[in-house]
Amino acid sequence: MQARCEKVACEPEQYITFPTPCRFKLADQELIRSYIDRFNPESCEFNFSNLFCWQEVYDYSWFTFKGRLVIYDGVNKCGFMPLGETLLPDELQELSHQLACMGFEPDISIFPKEFVVAHPGLEQFYTIREERDHAEYIYRVDRLVDLTGVKLHKKRNLISQFKRKNQEYSVIPLKSLDLSTVLDFARQWLEAGNNLSNNLSKDLNDELKAMEKAFDHFDSLGFEGIGLWVKDRLVAFSVFSRLNHDTYNVQFEKSDMAFKGAAQVINQETAMYLQNKCLYLNREQDLGIKGLRQAKLSYDPERLIVPHTLIFKDRNHSIRSIR
Repeated sequence: MQARCEKVACEPEQYITFPTPCRFKLADQELIRSYIDRFNPESCEFNFSNLFCWQEVYDYSWFTFKGRLVIYDGVNKCGFMPLGETLLPDELQELSHQLACMGFEPDISIFPKEFVVAHPGLEQFYTIREERDHAEYIYRVDRLVDLTGVKLHKKRNLISQFKRKNQEYSVIPLKSLDLSTVLDFARQWLEAGNNLSNNLSKDLNDELKAMEKAFDHFDSLGFEGIGLWVKDRLVAFSVFSRLNHDTYNVQFEKSDMAFKGAAQVINQETAMYLQNKCLYLNREQDLGIKGLRQAKLSYDPERLIVPHTLIFKDRNHSIRSIR
């Protein structure tokens, strides 16, 4: 499958052929996943189900460049690291010029530190910025199941407290009939968030939009999930999908704060559900939110994937070239 092409004038008397950016459709899933299966990205930003469900929120689009998959984030105004065979710095410079010719910003993000270190020539064309607030947390599934070690002692205690107090709890895989209940639970969680800052309230509303789209296409997008119930009351849930060969991505997870330990139980139960399916869990970013960062660090992640953004230096030339 190839996006259709159009001609864009970039410099006087010079015409370059570009693919027109496309939205993500279910029909694109096989093609996008073929890139993921072959090149095994670690970032949750390349998960097709994330791209599909969040595309309206972030104004995502995609096209191909020299056989690589390029995703563009219209809200943060940058391209993603091309997914495919590695592009050298001069080829990335060409991509940045082409992004500008398409009316986009020429910056490119989600490069791992290893790529930046291996290609010092990048600094000829780009200013490199580390994005700690967008670091992704990677955990070993077996450690989230066993919770061994001093650092995770408090998690074990909270789980024990929950189980002692709620002996009739149950963990049930999410099926189509459960999804409306889960959405109602998420909406109630959102209403509580509306009393917080306007920015957080907007983030929660955006998440609900993405969640609604995820549940509308739950099976088609390969989602799985579990719910934690106390008698007939849902007190926590987790929704996840495969990211790459050895990693699942936890995309939506909420718990009722009135049930102490429910957050820790749903975290462990998710790992138990997935322990025979993958080695690692990507639990996404903290977005610079202090409490969320503390919570993610408290689980002693195996490592953090800290993305780097390449800020294109030759911006004035790129702007002139499309006038």
